[in-house]
Amino acid sequence: MPGGVGRGDDGREPREGIGRQVAAGVVGAVTGYASSFTVVLTGLAAVGATPAQAASGLVALCALQGVLAIALSWRTRMPVSFAWSTPGAAVLVAAGAGGVTWPEAVGAFVLCGALVVLTGAWPALSRLVTRVPAPLSGALLAGVLLPLCLAPVTAVAREPLAGGAVVVVWLVLRRLAPAWAVPAALVVALVLTLTVEQGAGPAAAAGGLGWAPVLTWTTPQLDPLVLLSIGVPLYLVTTASQNVPGLAVLRGAGYPDPPARAALVGSGAATVVGAPFGVHALNLAALSAAIMAGPDVHPDPRRRWPAAVTGGVAYLGLALLSTAAAALVSSAPPLLVQAVAGLALLGAFLGGLASAVQEGHPAEHRTAAVLAFLVVASGVSVAGIGSAVWGLLAGALCYAWLRPRTTPDRGPR
Repeated sequence: MPGGVGRGDDGREPREGIGRQVAAGVVGAVTGYASSFTVVLTGLAAVGATPAQAASGLVALCALQGVLAIALSWRTRMPVSFAWSTPGAAVLVAAGAGGVTWPEAVGAFVLCGALVVLTGAWPALSRLVTRVPAPLSGALLAGVLLPLCLAPVTAVAREPLAGGAVVVVWLVLRRLAPAWAVPAALVVALVLTLTVEQGAGPAAAAGGLGWAPVLTWTTPQLDPLVLLSIGVPLYLVTTASQNVPGLAVLRGAGYPDPPARAALVGSGAATVVGAPFGVHALNLAALSAAIMAGPDVHPDPRRRWPAAVTGGVAYLGLALLSTAAAALVSSAPPLLVQAVAGLALLGAFLGGLASAVQEGHPAEHRTAAVLAFLVVASGVSVAGIGSAVWGLLAGALCYAWLRPRTTPDRGPR
C-alpha cells in the first residue's frame, strides 16, 4: 500500500526498517538460545538421555521452533515466535532422581504435546487450565526450579575457584550487560574445563560427539506413573509459565487477537512429532517475543512480523551448531553446567515465587501456594508419583478447604 505507515514514497519498506526487523529477529533468537540451552541439556540428561540423545533434542527443538515461527508469522502477518520450555526442562531435572528411563521420558514428552494440542482444540480445557489460581501455578514453577537454582551455591561450596569464577562473572555482567551474563558464565566454565583438561584431546573435549548435527530416534514407552509424574507437570508448567505469558506479550504489543489456537495446536503437534528425537516441549516465546514484537522493531504492528520470520531462520542456523554446542557443554563438569543453568533460571524462579506470595492475592491463596511450594521443593516421591503432582494436589486441596464459604443470603462466612 503506497504511502502506508512506515513505508517510503514507492511503497517499499525503508532499509532502516528492514535492518531493525532483521536485527530484532537475530538478537531474539541468539539471546534466547544462549541464555538457556544449558538448562535443556541438563534436563534431558537428568532423565537418562545420552550426550548424543540430548544433542539430538537440541537440534530438533531449534529446527521445529524455527519452522513454526516462519510458517505462522508468514501466514498471520504477526510476529509469532516459539521457544523451548525452559521451566519444563527444570521439571525434568526435578524428576530425574526417580529412576526414569529415557524412553519413558520420551513417552511423557508425547503426552505433554498431545495435551497442548487438546488445549488449543478444546476451549473447555483451555478455560480449565487458565482457571488454576496464579499463586498455585507460581508455586509449582518456583518449587520445580528451586533445586537447579541451588546449584550455584553447591558449586561454590564444592569448587570454590571454578564455581566462584562462574558466579562472579555472571554477577558482574548481570549489572553491565544482563543479556550476556549467562553466556559469559558458560564460557568461563568451558574455559576452566579446557584448561584443566589440556591433554584430553579434541575428541574428549567434544564429549565424544561429532560436530555435525544429528538426530537420534528413541521409541517412546508409555509408563502410567511417568506420564503422571513428568508429562502432566511438564504440560502444566509449559502452559502456565510459557504459553499464557506468550499470548499476553503479543496482546500487550498491539495484537489484541493473537492466533492462540493455531499456536497451541502447532506447538503441541511439533512436540509430539519431535519427542522421539528428544523434544521435551515447544511453546510460544515470551522474553524473545518481546524483542521481536515490540515497538522498537517498527512503529506499525503490521510491519513487525518479518522479525519473527528472521528469528525462525536464525534458529534453523542455530540447529546446525547445536551438536557442537552440546559437545562443548558435555565436556564441562556437570556441577558447573548445573550452576550456569541455575543462574539462567533465577529470574523465572523469582517470578514464580513472587506470584505465589504476592500481597494482592487472598490469604487462602497464598497459604495454599506456600504449601504447594514446600511439597514440590521437597522432591518427595510417593507411590512412584513425583513431588510436582503431590504439591499441586496439596495446594489445590488446601485452597478448597480454606476458601470462604458462601450462602445465598449472607455471602461469605
